[in-house]
Amino acid sequence: MRAITYDSYAPDNSVLRYGEHPDPKVGPGQVLIQVRAAAVNPVDWKIMAGGLDGMMDTVFPVIPGWDVAGVVVRTGPDTPEFAPGDEVIAYARKEAVQAGTFAEYVAVSAPSVARKPAALDWAQAAGLPLAGLTALRSLEQLAVGPADVLLVHGAAGGVGSLAVQLGRDLGARVIGTASERNHAFVRELGGEPVSYGDGLAERVRALAPDGVSAVADFVGGQLETTLAVLADGGRHVSVADPQVEQHGGHWIWVRPDGARLAELAAIADRGALTVEVAQTFPLDRTGEAFDASRTGHTRGKLVVVP
Repeated sequence: MRAITYDSYAPDNSVLRYGEHPDPKVGPGQVLIQVRAAAVNPVDWKIMAGGLDGMMDTVFPVIPGWDVAGVVVRTGPDTPEFAPGDEVIAYARKEAVQAGTFAEYVAVSAPSVARKPAALDWAQAAGLPLAGLTALRSLEQLAVGPADVLLVHGAAGGVGSLAVQLGRDLGARVIGTASERNHAFVRELGGEPVSYGDGLAERVRALAPDGVSAVADFVGGQLETTLAVLADGGRHVSVADPQVEQHGGHWIWVRPDGARLAELAAIADRGALTVEVAQTFPLDRTGEAFDASRTGHTRGKLVVVP
């Protein structure tokens, strides 16, 4: 199969290679997925730079990528949940960094897999697993409900845009930070946009004079602002700043979970959740997708299509 690989860590795309790679083996409880689309997440290029070497084992050569949407072509022994021809999605993170989704095929553990929502096309579906599970886990940790005013840092990004929609679906009032060019987009999602940067706390307080009851940080570096706008008894989480735990917050690191992913698919199929796709790239231009992700200014998701 054709795949993107790298043989060593690097802070840039110099180690990325496009070419032939052995097809994946399909073990017990696994499904072999023909990849129709695979979303890019910042963790992909951060891993390539060695950023998780102290946390996860890496086996070179590495095929990057943790998100996938595709079609089941084969199942391993004891995999009654799926059959060839099933259209599926998965957050395909494994115990070690090695056999990812930027390839024509990927083998994934069945408990990580869910059926693709019919309401989303392949590129949109590929953008749902990691970002959607992260948003869902964050809002569940915050116990968001109709009585809440939720502040989302990074409301136009891949995770933040989904969190805005999920927050609104839970009945909360949602305020979202974004650049001015993305304010209309945040409004379309159901949020109240506010520009990030100097004076952010004052702008949030102008919208919510009594403070916000919950904060979800999908950017990092927002702790000072979060604490400045959080009402007494408020809750906060971050996916990018472990230091929140020293200030009563929670650091979110989401795990693969096919059952929860199926819940997100159901929300999408009833029209309450969609995925904004900023751009798609062919497999041999994965490096360009990484470059676009590194800018930190992408609206929605970047997706690789083999």
